[in-house]
Amino acid sequence: MKRLIALPALLCTALLIASSAYAEKPESRWTGSIEAFETQDAKEPFAKNGIVFVGSSSVRMWDTDRSFPEREVLNRGFGGSQTSDVLQFLDELVLKHEPSVVVFYCGDNDIAAKKTPARVKKDIHTFFNRVHEHLPETSIVYIPIKPSVSRWKMWEDMSEVNQAVEKSAKEKSWLYYCDTATPLLDNAGKPMPKLFKSDGLHLSDQGYALWNEQVEKTLQQIDQKD
Repeated sequence: MKRLIALPALLCTALLIASSAYAEKPESRWTGSIEAFETQDAKEPFAKNGIVFVGSSSVRMWDTDRSFPEREVLNRGFGGSQTSDVLQFLDELVLKHEPSVVVFYCGDNDIAAKKTPARVKKDIHTFFNRVHEHLPETSIVYIPIKPSVSRWKMWEDMSEVNQAVEKSAKEKSWLYYCDTATPLLDNAGKPMPKLFKSDGLHLSDQGYALWNEQVEKTLQQIDQKD
């Protein structure tokens, strides 16, 4: 009889343990992408004190190796992601590599998913603070949410997020606001179609060339500080 009573108890304990593990790192649509990154890390470990680029598809489609050939860079962009997704896998994407610089682009998809600017600002600052807490010597470069042709109607909300981060960057020595947004606008203040692919959302080679120029200037600024 005791054995019959003990069995359900053991089953309940096992279920609680499984439930706890699931709550800690729930299954995600991004699990496959993260596992692929970890497989790559195992085969080709990334040296500490490099530069990690992390964020959504604008990072994933960015040929960072070719764009910054003189620097040790690691691309950890995964398309369609929001800031909350980056936060969920922060250890795997960023912290374990112990980079000297993190280049961050996210928030575009957050606004498109109808998250409020207040929520996006909160998530982005949570990212900044968590990285700084674990890696206090690491500099963070914020790539502002880009003004794009296809999401131009959302620009007011996106710009509100960018302005908040720009203000924070003036108050934190380890946070850099890299203005890659303004160069994408014409004299009338509208995004230039030639700087985007046919979808009006993702950058063309010309668009990335502008980003590369601005980011390299910021990285040189960090170099001089060090």
